[in-house]
Amino acid sequence: MFGYYLNLGLRSLRRNPVLTALMVFGIALGIAASMTSLTVFHLMGSDPIPWKSDRLHVVQLDNWDINQAYDEEKGRLPDQLTYLDATALMAAGKADRQVAMYKVVLPVQPAGDDGGPEIKPYLALGRATYSDFFPMFEPPFRYGGPWSREQDEARARVTVLTESTNEKLFGGADSTGRTVRFDGVDYTVVGVLDRWQPRVKYFDLTVGALTDPEEAFIPFTTAIDLRVQSSGNNSCFKAPAPSWEGYLASDCIWIQFWVQLDSPARQAEYKRFLDAYVMEQKKLGRFERPLATLLPDVNEWLALQEVVSRDVEIQVGLAFAFLAVCLVNTVGLLLAKFMRKSGEIGLRRALGASRRQLFLQHLVEAGVVGISGGLVGLALTGLGLMGVRALYSEFKTITELDWTMVAVTLLLSVLSATLAGLFPTWRACRVQPASQLKTQ
Repeated sequence: MFGYYLNLGLRSLRRNPVLTALMVFGIALGIAASMTSLTVFHLMGSDPIPWKSDRLHVVQLDNWDINQAYDEEKGRLPDQLTYLDATALMAAGKADRQVAMYKVVLPVQPAGDDGGPEIKPYLALGRATYSDFFPMFEPPFRYGGPWSREQDEARARVTVLTESTNEKLFGGADSTGRTVRFDGVDYTVVGVLDRWQPRVKYFDLTVGALTDPEEAFIPFTTAIDLRVQSSGNNSCFKAPAPSWEGYLASDCIWIQFWVQLDSPARQAEYKRFLDAYVMEQKKLGRFERPLATLLPDVNEWLALQEVVSRDVEIQVGLAFAFLAVCLVNTVGLLLAKFMRKSGEIGLRRALGASRRQLFLQHLVEAGVVGISGGLVGLALTGLGLMGVRALYSEFKTITELDWTMVAVTLLLSVLSATLAGLFPTWRACRVQPASQLKTQ
């Protein structure tokens, strides 16, 4: 029976191509506007590492000025640690895994033995980190693997390259064991990542959630040994001494610190350790503010840092309001179309068709309009995302329409058209056969 209703619906739509096109395009516009906004919202706000997000925690300590909170307006704790605290927590090793890291800029000076294309020196974004970064955040490897903890301790000159950097320097070949020169220092390539571009750089939100990904990774200890300065966010409530050693000994915050805690018991244990650490530092004259430590997990961290801003939420609301306007117009067009078929409906009723059968027939017809609008809306959504990428460069990593959003788009379009068709269908099915037969 469904196939019969579908055939009738398609014939009916073909009889009025202009009216059909108006309905399809109206729904498509509403779907495209709402799904473009919803896709950006979904990709920014969805869990970036759902299989372990509740086990990854950022460490927050309040070492700030006793006379002024770090964030008076929102009451948030500092989002980074000092070098003193980061290295102390790394040395304690109380978590299942832990990593201190910061963003760097690496001058790349291609060596003659790279075997790749001829390129000029250039600046690359990098990350100074510990070996635990890789098992914690799980970037995939194409060649080789991460450096070891022993190499962390030895301040080894080793590096992990991203796929794009390896392609640029070595033509995409297996470059493990080869040499890359950063700022006049030779580093041995120990691993090459496969394609990895998190939609939201949740492990470092200090300079924005949608910033460009790193192009190379080097050991934190090596970066400190070579005095590689941070290119990320640096905040100080008092000026440090004018030297590298003075900066490291200061209360300036510039290092992100994450831990992996594999059970609620381990989380509680680590929280007690942090509180005890702060109390010990108070005895040394540091941490003059009231005791405050936090261990937000990945999703709590995204919420605390307001990755999905209020503006994005408002845009989603406005887009769905536009969809509602489009549906109201579709209701009017469907009502006009179905009421023009009053004679046909009356004749079918006279020949024995029930109101239920007519209702289902016209709902199927509305559903066909919805599917057509959804397919056109998908294409327009793709164009909308391309426009977002062109207008806002910071969104270039989150403008892919994944299969979840494709399914939501089609489901929303069918549901919208079906809802829009309920009232026109009900009105059409209330037609009295006798009144229509008299006029024929």
